[in-house]
Amino acid sequence: MRVETLAETEGLAQRLSPHAASGDVIGLCGPLGSGKSAFARAFIRARLDWPAEEVPSPTFTLVQLYEHAAGTIWHFDLYRLDGPEDAYELGIEDAFSNAISLIEWPEKLGDLMPADWLELHLAPGEDDEARLITITPHGPRAQTLAGALGRDLEAEG
Repeated sequence: MRVETLAETEGLAQRLSPHAASGDVIGLCGPLGSGKSAFARAFIRARLDWPAEEVPSPTFTLVQLYEHAAGTIWHFDLYRLDGPEDAYELGIEDAFSNAISLIEWPEKLGDLMPADWLELHLAPGEDDEARLITITPHGPRAQTLAGALGRDLEAEG
């Protein structure tokens, strides 16, 4: 899928957010500056109806936790993670079992990634804000999420 602007990338996150449920894991892959944090922040704002200034990137803290009546979201940025086992210190097991997990750099988890997760790979496009986004479901629940997102996109298109 191709998006031309940051607003379109954020719109994709906003369309995905109502379909996610506790236990869902969404991995955001791609190079630095590809829009992973922007996607995650838009997802969180849409899901929890929070203002942008209250949704920081976890670049330095590695994890931000958002507890809300609409559910709990853990946002991980694992770029600086030294090894997969270090994720245990961040509470990754609790996140996987009790919340929606948004994980930037999921490849850093290696075998700790659950078998069922939705992968979104963001790559730079032709223009500064353009992105090529590949959606790959890993498992049945991820397939359901991808299908719901696809139906939303078709309905809008």
